[in-house]
Amino acid sequence: MKSINKITLSLLACMTLAFSHGNVTPQAVETEGLKKIDQESIINPFRGNKRAIEIGKSAYNSNCARCHGLDAISGGIAPDLRELPVDDDTDEYFIDKVKDGAVRNGNVYMPPFKGILSAEAIWSIRSWLATRPAD
Repeated sequence: MKSINKITLSLLACMTLAFSHGNVTPQAVETEGLKKIDQESIINPFRGNKRAIEIGKSAYNSNCARCHGLDAISGGIAPDLRELPVDDDTDEYFIDKVKDGAVRNGNVYMPPFKGILSAEAIWSIRSWLATRPAD
């Protein structure tokens, strides 16, 4: 009987870990102190901006860390965002992926943030990620 309880507990623990990043509520991002930008911009206007980097760190921790890892160090659930090149082409990829999310074979790997996070918030996150060195 004790071995069945241990197995049951182990299975419950695995299920909890597997689904722990499931339904979560995106957190609002206050972007006060940043200039308003074109919401369709595909190149990061805040690269190197100290205020954007500060906002981006908080926004990342509130909205991205649960899947992409604390301090942007991936635990394997989602891609390690520190490995993204910091250039205009990757900026376009990043903003499109954040806005539209990622769905493969009908499975949602990343929810879309369009209409939830402003371009200022998304570019702030990208600006902060650019400061995180890849291992």
